[in-house]
Amino acid sequence: MKILLIAGGWSSEREVSLTGARGMQEALLKRGHAVTFFDLLENFDELLETARQHDFALINLHGSPGEDGLVQAMLEKAGCPYQGSGPSGSFLALNKAAAKQIFRMAGLPTADWEFLPVRPAEGWEPRLPWPLFVKTTTGGSSLRLGRATNRQELDALMDEIFAAGEGVLIEPQLPGKEITCGILGEEAMPPILIEPVAGDYFDYESKYASGGARELCPAPVSPAVTAEVQRLALAAHKALGLKGYSRADFILGPDDSLHLLEINTLPGMTPTSLVPQEAAQLGMDFGQLLEKLIELGMEQHAKA
Repeated sequence: MKILLIAGGWSSEREVSLTGARGMQEALLKRGHAVTFFDLLENFDELLETARQHDFALINLHGSPGEDGLVQAMLEKAGCPYQGSGPSGSFLALNKAAAKQIFRMAGLPTADWEFLPVRPAEGWEPRLPWPLFVKTTTGGSSLRLGRATNRQELDALMDEIFAAGEGVLIEPQLPGKEITCGILGEEAMPPILIEPVAGDYFDYESKYASGGARELCPAPVSPAVTAEVQRLALAAHKALGLKGYSRADFILGPDDSLHLLEINTLPGMTPTSLVPQEAAQLGMDFGQLLEKLIELGMEQHAKA
């Protein structure tokens, strides 16, 4: 197939995107595909015309544009099939404040939150108990994520996010460990338990630095917890109207309680990323996983 591999872009996660896409290109070439590496930052104005000349587009963008549904909407205009979710599901999943409303409406457990689209008025006080996690509403890769134990730390974290032109989402810190679960097609994959080594939560350094975290796959938890993580991940996937694949992140409490943090529609796709690790437990190597995503994307395009 003639595959358009879309990466880069201009979000804060540009370098993560480019690194992952190089590995995808190598795997696709080994499987006999013709691959056009397309950096969205440099070539955005040629996206529609280039997409029309290809059989399929693989999107490896993180943040916006990419996870916001813009590229997906343009590919649909060009009549070019692509992997994963469409514009609506992508847009809803990227905005954590919107997604959490949908999770709650669907009866899925998620932590309380406070959304600040702009800097609050003087005299504002957070209504949630300390310590607080502060994050950008639409970012990923744990960028601009921090914990605040007092007002000074909270203000510093909010200043950084507002200065970047983004909204702030505040949540209470939940005790426990992070556990993540991918969806492939309509099936939940084996969950992964994440144990940060460098710090006590899964920040950017833990996620991408060598040895920053232990990723235990399959997660060493009870069959009951595994089944519940998988059930909730699939329910969240369906609640947002997602297609093809996704990855849901949770906090697993000391009492085995689960709280849904967010869901990723374009999860990391290096051979050692979380979803490829889960696919390996199902007997799929990295190239086979990419082929499956293409197959699912072609099926979805045929139904449209």
